[in-house]
Amino acid sequence: MSWFSPGAPRRAAADGDARWTAGTWTCRCARRAGLLPSELRRPVDRLQRAVAFVLLALALVAVPLAAVTCARWSYRSGMNAERAEHAARYRAVATAEAVGVGSTGDRYAHQALRAHWTAPDGSTRVGVLTGWKDARAGSRHTIWTDVTGRAVTPPRPHGRTVTDAGYAGAGAALVVVLPFLGVYLLVRRRCDRHRDALWDAAWARMDTDAGHNRPS
Repeated sequence: MSWFSPGAPRRAAADGDARWTAGTWTCRCARRAGLLPSELRRPVDRLQRAVAFVLLALALVAVPLAAVTCARWSYRSGMNAERAEHAARYRAVATAEAVGVGSTGDRYAHQALRAHWTAPDGSTRVGVLTGWKDARAGSRHTIWTDVTGRAVTPPRPHGRTVTDAGYAGAGAALVVVLPFLGVYLLVRRRCDRHRDALWDAAWARMDTDAGHNRPS
């Protein structure tokens, strides 16, 4: 960057301010975490910091382990369900006979149609299905049936398996991290009470010293 270009000093000043802000934020976080030495830190403060570091180290091991384990278990269960449903359900092509008849029993369905299709054993089945897009008499649509030829929902999609595994991992991580957080909050509460007692004792000593050292 040339110092003779327009705006160069302003950009340099902005970069310096950004570095100073980042350094100040880092120092502030390190000070709050107890990583910087301080003569004002008391034994109770060191105890709280030690407990926090131990709990953090345990959480960094336990939380990912629980999340991966639960996510893997959920994924395997989902894959088993996928294979079982794909093995027990069959594709069939349904041909619409009449649109807007009967009811499918689905409260979200706005239109139903009567259609016929071929069962896995080769026989013809007739029933009422949920209307598909642009359905009309004679239109065809792929459906899923069970071994008896009854229309059923499609097999479990792989996307649902992946989503359930993600939810299981996130839920396990949350369940495992909460006890660590609870223990730390309890320790901090006890440490705060001890600090308050130390402050009260210090103020009492100051009042006593002030009474003894009061000029006559």
